[in-house]
Amino acid sequence: MAKRLVIATAAMGIEALVAKEVRALGYECTVEDGKVYIDCEMEDIPRLNMWLRTADRIKLVVAEFRATTFEKLFDQVKALPWHELMPWDANFIVNGRSVKSKLFSIRDCQKITEKAIVSHMQEQYNKGTEWLPKTGASYPIEVALLKDIATLTIDTSGDALHKRGYREFHSAAPLKETMAAAMLMLTNWKPDMPLYDVFTGSGTLAIEAAMIGRNIAPGINREFVSQEWKCIPKKAWFDAIKEANEKAEWDKPLKIYASDVDSEMVKLAKTNAELADVRDAINVMQRDAADFKPKEDFGVIIGNPPYGERLEDAREVHQLYRKIGTAYKEFPYYSVYMITSYVEFEKAYGRPATKRRKLYNGNIEVQFYQYYGLRRKRPQA
Repeated sequence: MAKRLVIATAAMGIEALVAKEVRALGYECTVEDGKVYIDCEMEDIPRLNMWLRTADRIKLVVAEFRATTFEKLFDQVKALPWHELMPWDANFIVNGRSVKSKLFSIRDCQKITEKAIVSHMQEQYNKGTEWLPKTGASYPIEVALLKDIATLTIDTSGDALHKRGYREFHSAAPLKETMAAAMLMLTNWKPDMPLYDVFTGSGTLAIEAAMIGRNIAPGINREFVSQEWKCIPKKAWFDAIKEANEKAEWDKPLKIYASDVDSEMVKLAKTNAELADVRDAINVMQRDAADFKPKEDFGVIIGNPPYGERLEDAREVHQLYRKIGTAYKEFPYYSVYMITSYVEFEKAYGRPATKRRKLYNGNIEVQFYQYYGLRRKRPQA
């Protein structure tokens, strides 16, 4: 089939990780702010949805063009080959965005785009003025204008990719699965090393680590809106699912430990790990993050601790960071990775980070603090 262009959207700051994943799957791509452009075929869309751990959505690009008037927007949208992608009964809804463009009314852009698509479909299917039934498969369309350049896409994912299908329950301030995967990829952790998730909450970091460690595709337990599309062969979905099942190492032993001071969170983490089919890979326990008693002399500590966003919580959070900084100093061969929006984290922790990286946990700007452990001396031959 002909080459297609798709966009893998991503949280700001982790686009390079998405690109790394894309290239590991064998595709060429280019990176821009918040998105990764991928050259592929329609048959590749199932694999991208199935395997990308850090992307938010996979969107099929229908076209990009300049549009400074509603007349130009209508004409160019109508000229696109919508009938090759959607059947007559396609259930499509048009969403819109506009930034620094002459066509700034999002509502009008949506209405014009939908009108143009309807007109195209009526002509191509010889239906005259007959209304489109919209009773078939869903096609979420977006018209996004940036500096007068309109990008028309169809979302192939449906629910955002962070919804893996295993987290039916979560804590009050959950970490997205995609961000948890990104955090793990930014560490020096390898599946043969011990990993301690010391503020586990609903268990997201530990579960994502288990899925990475066992090479379990993040989309293996969920469905995607494009599974019902006729323009993507059913065989492509069958092959993607088959590949995911064949590559998964379901019984691979891992040393992953998840703990939380809250007993309810411990129960929640166990439930979610069960839903993800990785409960046997994670040792979940109730324990204060500062009461760290590792079973091995080296490894990785990772956490998404409370941020102290409210002023009344700041002092308590400062004390918490001071306690873990003192505790983890006793284990110099452990690398420590913490994500927080608390600006005085390093001061509270007791030392500057080896490296830090700006990320976004939802709409919250955070820093990912990285403390590299000492390298172990190799035994002499």
